[in-house]
Amino acid sequence: MANHKSALKRHRQSLKARERNRMMKTRVKNATKALHAAIASNDNEAVANALKNVTSILDKAASKKIVHWRTAARKISRLSVASNKI
Repeated sequence: MANHKSALKRHRQSLKARERNRMMKTRVKNATKALHAAIASNDNEAVANALKNVTSILDKAASKKIVHWRTAARKISRLSVASNKI
């Protein structure tokens, strides 16, 4: 464990950031699962709402650099294609 005041503060900050990042990644996963469930149920309205929600969450995660912006764009694209098939 670090002894310098600045290193202790940096450690505290990294723990907070880690928790925020984990929370956001979990939100992305849960929203994606909800979209897949809506696609499986063939409910167009639910799919549209879920896709809008996933897109928003992924864009927010990309803007905060929790996921890479190209990864977010790829996931949004693939989810859109999957939702448009029904």
